[in-house]
Amino acid sequence: MTADAPTILATSGGLAPGRRTRYEFSALSRLAVDLAGVTGRAPRVCFLATATGDNPVVLHWLTEAAMLAGWQASHLTAFSMPNLPDPAAHLLEQDVVWVMGGSVAGLLAMWRLHGWDTALRDAWQAGVVLTGISAGSICWHAGGTTDSFGPELRPVTNGLGLLPYSNGVHYDAEAQRRPLLQSLVADGTLPPGYATDDGAGLLYRGTELVEAVSETDGALAYRIDPGPDGTAVEEPLDTRRL
Repeated sequence: MTADAPTILATSGGLAPGRRTRYEFSALSRLAVDLAGVTGRAPRVCFLATATGDNPVVLHWLTEAAMLAGWQASHLTAFSMPNLPDPAAHLLEQDVVWVMGGSVAGLLAMWRLHGWDTALRDAWQAGVVLTGISAGSICWHAGGTTDSFGPELRPVTNGLGLLPYSNGVHYDAEAQRRPLLQSLVADGTLPPGYATDDGAGLLYRGTELVEAVSETDGALAYRIDPGPDGTAVEEPLDTRRL
């Protein structure tokens, strides 16, 4: 069972501190799994932590959290070689692909090197739900803002482009995020797009945004468009509390 349309839930959330483990999956990640429509068996969720350099500790923490949630976990790694003989086939067998945050620039480079950009597009078109946090949100879009290159944020403009928008993450939590995204949209470096406060997410069916959702009180999503005279216009979206 897969989603009935290509589905992406792009978030600045979905993970919470665990009580017995490092992490537990919170409402945004649970929504992504629910969107796959799995019944009668454990949902199959594949983790990609490429943005952390496939840190085995991070993958362990994610697998622990998946076990607590009752999901069937697997992972796909690129370092030092792909851990599976046919990554594209494995992705197509999943209900959800969940992408960890970290270096979005590194993630995109490694995915393209191994052809996973094409494999992920094929999985998305086949109904596998794509989701993730931070870098795992920006990657699906045309681009966004990133600390991949250092503490001063810079634009990334070579996202996978499944969604033809810019994407801002941690919009209310990191001081550089809001003004830089707005300036990049205003001057045309990035296309118009959407941003999420910590705890908010953007649900797309195909390339259409159908809903903004939140797992945190007060967390919102926003639309960012070019405005007059080199400015940007920010519009808060109706954001449903999960």
